[in-house]
Amino acid sequence: MNTGSDKPGEVAVAGGDGAKSDRAHSEQGLGSKAPEFVKARRALHLSWQVGVFVIGLAVVVAGIIMLPLPGPGWVVIFGGMAIWATEFVWAQLVLRWTKRKVTEAAQRALDPKVRRRNIILTSIGLVVIGAILGVYLWKFGFEMPWNIKDQ
Repeated sequence: MNTGSDKPGEVAVAGGDGAKSDRAHSEQGLGSKAPEFVKARRALHLSWQVGVFVIGLAVVVAGIIMLPLPGPGWVVIFGGMAIWATEFVWAQLVLRWTKRKVTEAAQRALDPKVRRRNIILTSIGLVVIGAILGVYLWKFGFEMPWNIKDQ
């Protein structure tokens, strides 16, 4: 998983013998976004991180609950990840990777060959569903499936 850059082929530098400016450039935007007075006190920063984690967890769980129920489940889940990303580097890296993958998928979806294939597959699927619905209506009429007696 290349999470270091938005450009293909580049990888984040985790540290080591590289120059300090290179390391700072590669980790730009990573780390805690807490106010400086919070970061200056270890106990306050730890409680800040716990609070951010709990709030992010509540939002992610709400999004997971919304997946099978009405509601913008994935949007809420990514909102919870964004909350976590204000404090945790791992969440920042996951969001960066996800954003890159979504952008790549959007670009692939705009490809004319892919769009034509998707339209053809959707049309075939609709014809199959229509045929199944037609056979059902011909055999049983407008009767609901749970009201059909053995025939």
